[in-house]
Amino acid sequence: MIFVNFKTYEKGTGVAAIELVQILEAVAHETQIKIIPVVQATDVKEMIQISRLEIWVQHVDPMEYGAHTGYILPEAVIEDGAVGTFLNHSEHKFESFALLEKAHSRAKEVGLKTLVFAADTIELQEIVKLLPTFASYEPPELVGSKTTSVAKAKPEVISQAVEITRTIGLPLIVGAGIKSSEDVRKSIELGAVGVAVASDIVAAKDPKRQLMHLIEGFE
Repeated sequence: MIFVNFKTYEKGTGVAAIELVQILEAVAHETQIKIIPVVQATDVKEMIQISRLEIWVQHVDPMEYGAHTGYILPEAVIEDGAVGTFLNHSEHKFESFALLEKAHSRAKEVGLKTLVFAADTIELQEIVKLLPTFASYEPPELVGSKTTSVAKAKPEVISQAVEITRTIGLPLIVGAGIKSSEDVRKSIELGAVGVAVASDIVAAKDPKRQLMHLIEGFE
């Protein structure tokens, strides 16, 4: 399983995002590896119209219908066709666990799957209490790294994270600097069920080629 976070990259926005989703779908069909595009909320409806992949959003807010300006309403993204949402990514963290808990509750209330990010095992121990669909260990200092990955720099922490999530039957997703089949293979060997990537695919000159390279790690 590979989550591809489009973030707000130019190649992950609007028309370019549509082209990228079509590439991801072709690779998913060819390899039978589950690939989940995680797009900007404003692009969900367009993605649903052209793809059969599960489309996720990068964030929702802990809001209900009412006088709230500029927030992402869970009801709005699920009406557009989103299946799930990221929560608590290092680039969009909640100011408190209480707000994260409310956002997660709201997402589940409307029927969204959730992947909740933890920066370390201490935070992960709190996050698993929410019983998200997926939990993710992603050290923020390695997000977007061009030189190393979580699989190379912190394999022992991945093992610890797997033990934490396994105790209550949650699948673990690993992210931060993942850029090779070796990174994927190591993460899976340590007990993760999949990886989360972003720039390695979205900003690649040849996204399909790079994605196929990552998928070799599942073999």
